[in-house]
Formats: sequence, structure tokens, C-alpha cells
Amino acid sequence: MATTQGRHNVHTSPAIGSQAPAPARAVDYVWAVARIALGWVFLWAFLDKLFGWGFATPSAKAWINGGSPTTGFLKGTGENALGGFFSGLAGQPWVDWLFMLGLLGIGGALILGAGIRVAAGAGTLLLVLMWAAELPLANNPFLDDHLVYAVVLIGLALASAGDTLGIGAWWSRTGLVQKYPVLK
Repeated sequence: MATTQGRHNVHTSPAIGSQAPAPARAVDYVWAVARIALGWVFLWAFLDKLFGWGFATPSAKAWINGGSPTTGFLKGTGENALGGFFSGLAGQPWVDWLFMLGLLGIGGALILGAGIRVAAGAGTLLLVLMWAAELPLANNPFLDDHLVYAVVLIGLALASAGDTLGIGAWWSRTGLVQKYPVLK
């Protein structure tokens, strides 16, 4: 006997009444790979800004060497539509800490597959703020990679992408998530 619950087919054994999620479909693996890849984008940004491994951040500007992870990007927005607001945030310690904790938390949650809803919300907010800091866009009237990533984050949350190749299914059964479903 098969019934449908949420996005997964649930197979119920008539003899014992137990439920087990249906095997993952190909689309579940695509969402899982997208989740892990996007998680790596966030986690790599955190690591490079922290240690200055010379990709986007030179060693001399690493956070552990006294650099500010927000100064380069935000100071470069001064001439943009909202540049006065965003350049005023550049280099402030509380902004650096929020930004770095956000990168680490979003990247870690996405890679692990736990807390996808929170990661999607925080990541979407971060990406929309970064998009707004660049207005007007140089290459498109309104759309850039920040908004595309935000849409993917929302899709990851809606697809329960942490359940495949991640700890999302286990995480969802914890008492904390049962009490506060937003933590799923």
C-alpha cells in the first residue's frame, strides 16, 4: 500500500503499519548536488576571507591578519544607488562578524543538509543585500547571480534537499525541529 505525504511517497506496511520514505528520485539527487555545491560557494567564501588563501582575498587582507571581510566589496559600492548606505557599513566589526558567521552557517547547513530553511532565509537575505549594494547592475537591468542563487536557496528549502545526501531526514526527527519546524 502506498500513500502520499508531502513530497515523498510513503510506503506503509499493512502488517506492521510502519512508514518508510520512498527511495530518492533522480531530481532529489540533483537538488542535493545543487545544495552541496552552493554550500561550498558560501563555505569557500568564508574560508578564503578568513585565511586569505589568495583566491578572492590576498593573505595580507585575511580576517585573521586584521583585514575586514566586508570592506573590499562594500567600499566598492560607493557610487551605486544605495552606495552611501552600504559603504557606511564597510569594515564595521559587527558587520564583519555577522557576514562571516552568515557565510559559515549557511555553507555548513547546506553541506550537512540540516537547517536548510534557516540557511535559505539567511542566505536569501544576504544575497539580496549584496544585489542591492551593486544597483544599478552593470550587465543586466535587474537580474544577476545573487538573485539566481537566492531562488535556488528557496528551491532547496521547498524541495527538502537536505534529506538526500545529507542529514536532513534525521535532523527533522529531532525534538528541537519537532518543536520548532522552522529549523528544518
